Amino acid sequence: MPADMDKATADAYQTAVYNLTQGSGLRFQVRNSLTAQEIDPGLQVVVALPPDPGIAALAAAAPKVQFLAIDIPGVTAAGNISVLATASQVDISAFVAGYAAAMISDDHHIGMLLPRDNPNAQRAAVAFANGMAYYCGLCQPFYYLPYNFPQFQDIPAAEDKARYPAYADILIVQHKVDTIYLYPDITVKQLTDYLSSTGTEMIGDAAPNPKPGTWVMTIQPDEVKAIGKAWPDLIAGRGGQNVQSPLGLADVDPALLSPGKERLVQQVLDDLLAGRVATGTAP
Repeated sequence: MPADMDKATADAYQTAVYNLTQGSGLRFQVRNSLTAQEIDPGLQVVVALPPDPGIAALAAAAPKVQFLAIDIPGVTAAGNISVLATASQVDISAFVAGYAAAMISDDHHIGMLLPRDNPNAQRAAVAFANGMAYYCGLCQPFYYLPYNFPQFQDIPAAEDKARYPAYADILIVQHKVDTIYLYPDITVKQLTDYLSSTGTEMIGDAAPNPKPGTWVMTIQPDEVKAIGKAWPDLIAGRGGQNVQSPLGLADVDPALLSPGKERLVQQVLDDLLAGRVATGTAP
C-alpha cells in the first residue's frame, strides 16, 4: 500500500483485508514496499496497490504465494498473479445513471456528454436511454418540446478540453437539460466546474477532486468488495484469475439524491449485477 494513499481509502482496504485474514486464520501486515528478500516462508497472499512493487519479479521469486494486483497498469493474470479485470461495465453505469437522472430531474430533462466515434460510449448512450425508460416508460414531458429526452451531445476526441463547456451549453441552453451524465473520458475539471456554476446536476463514473456542489453521485468499481470476491481462490492457491470489480454507489449527495431514492437506485444496480435486469445493449 502506498504511503501517501488517503486515509479513508487506506482504512477501507486495511479493514477488508484484516477481516478476511482473521476469518482464514492468518496474520496480516501492511507494508509500503516489498522485496523478494523480505518474503517470509509462511506468506500466502499479497494484495498490491499501485505503484507496481515489481509484481512479476516477486511472483517469480515466490511461486507458492498468490498475488492480487489492484489497478496496476501492465500486469496481466497468469500463474500466481491475479488481477482486477478491466472488462467494461459502461452499459451498467450508464443504465443506472439514466434511471437516477430521470428520477431527480423535473420533467425528465436529462442528457449525456460522450466522446465522438467511441463504440463503448455509443453503447453507454443506448443504456442511458434504456435506464430512463426503465424508470418512467415513455417519459412524455408535461410541456411540449420539439424533441425528446434524453438528449445527447458528443465531443470530438481531439477537442481542446477548454472548449468542453461549449458542448455542455448545447444541452443546457438549447435542450433545457437539468441533469447530465458524464462519460468517463469527458469528466474533466474545466467541464465540471462550469456545470456546477450553472447549477446543472452531474452523475459520473469518477468524481472530480474537490467534488463540485452539484455532483449527485458516482458509479464506480468497488475494489474492496472485489478483494473479498477473489479471496477464496487466493487462499486455495488458484492464481491467474481475472476478478471483476462489482459496481457501487459513492459520493452520494443526500440533498440531491435522498436516502429513499438512493435505495431505489441501489436496488436497480443490484438487479443489473445479478442479471435480473438487462441494459438492452446486448447484440
